[in-house]
Amino acid sequence: MSTTLLLARHGQTVWHAENRYAGISDVALTEAGVAQAEDLGRWAAAHPVDAIWTSPLSRAVRTAAPAARALHLTPHTEPGLRECDFGVVEGRTLAEFAAEDPSAAEAFRADPVAHPFPGSEDPTAAATRGLTALCRIAAGHSGGRVLVVAHNTLLRLVLCRALSIPLGAYRRVFPRLRNAAVSELLVGDGEFALLSLNVPCGAAD
Repeated sequence: MSTTLLLARHGQTVWHAENRYAGISDVALTEAGVAQAEDLGRWAAAHPVDAIWTSPLSRAVRTAAPAARALHLTPHTEPGLRECDFGVVEGRTLAEFAAEDPSAAEAFRADPVAHPFPGSEDPTAAATRGLTALCRIAAGHSGGRVLVVAHNTLLRLVLCRALSIPLGAYRRVFPRLRNAAVSELLVGDGEFALLSLNVPCGAAD
């Protein structure tokens, strides 16, 4: 029996507003991010789900909170949904890194999986842990609908792995997941189907 996973990136944060990498760092939502979370909550009220799962990072937990209130659900946290560790680029922009190490930045742009940032988590390992977490969630809610609130890079890597797209193409194939927008992934019998991508939830998007 297939399970529908409704994947949402958390709302905008103070670092994302400046295009800074926020991986394992716990960064607060901006006012716009809070509004996006409220939009996601209104969307969930109109499109009910059976369960809500989030990354343990506060920006994901905060984004899921309005949906949980609207549906009277208690969100579950899943460590495997945390964002990738971006190593030396945590809290910095790609432009700042490129000014410091142009060749490494160019290699990352060409293939971010073969040439990740120094000190960062292996993107292949991140894709494996993320997809394993989603499969575990889907199995626990067989035939149901589940809202999953996580992170931009992790979810793009997971989508590539699930859809048999080369991981190194994740930045090109999925340039970005919009904050608090919903992507619908159908999971069943070890197979995956992407039914929609980046569907906005409200005016704040």
